Amino acid sequence: MAEIKDPENTILMELKGGTVVIELLPDIAPMHCDRMKELARSGAYDNVAFHRVIDGFMAQTGDVQHGNMEKDFNIRRAGTGGSDLKDLPAEFSGIPHDRGTLGAARSQNPNSANSQFFINFTDNHFLNRQYTVYGRVIDGMEHVDAITRGEPAANPDRMISVKVAADADA
Repeated sequence: MAEIKDPENTILMELKGGTVVIELLPDIAPMHCDRMKELARSGAYDNVAFHRVIDGFMAQTGDVQHGNMEKDFNIRRAGTGGSDLKDLPAEFSGIPHDRGTLGAARSQNPNSANSQFFINFTDNHFLNRQYTVYGRVIDGMEHVDAITRGEPAANPDRMISVKVAADADA
C-alpha cells in the first residue's frame, strides 16, 4: 500500500477486489474534502452502488439517498439523489481530470455537487475547470479498473466501506 502522508486527508475505500487509497486535496477544494470526510465518518457511503460506469471514461458513485444497496435500493433511482446536507459551491481549479482523479458529480448547475463523485479511468481533460477535482487515487487503481461497467450495470459493484485513514485503526 502507498505511504499515507496525511491520514486526516486520506480515504480508504474498500471494494470487492481490495482497498483503494484516495489522497484528498483540501488546499484545492476544502469544502468537497470536508463533505467526503463527513459522509465517510457517518457511514453514509458504505454499501453505495457504482450506478454509472462508462468504459474508457469514469466510475460514478456516492448517491447516499438512493444508492445504498442494503436500504431500499432501486437501481433506476440511483444517481438521482444526494445527502441531507446542502449542495456545495463549485471549487474549480487548474488541477486536470487525469486518470485516477476524483471529481464531484453534479447537475447542470455548477453549484449542485453534494455527495456523488466519480473516479476517472483515463485522462478526461474536457472536464477541466467544469467539475471540481478534490482527490486522486494513490494506490489500488486496479480495483477501480475492475468495477463492473454499465449505466446502470445489471449487478453493480459497491463501495463496501469508506473510511478516513485517521479513523481506520479506531
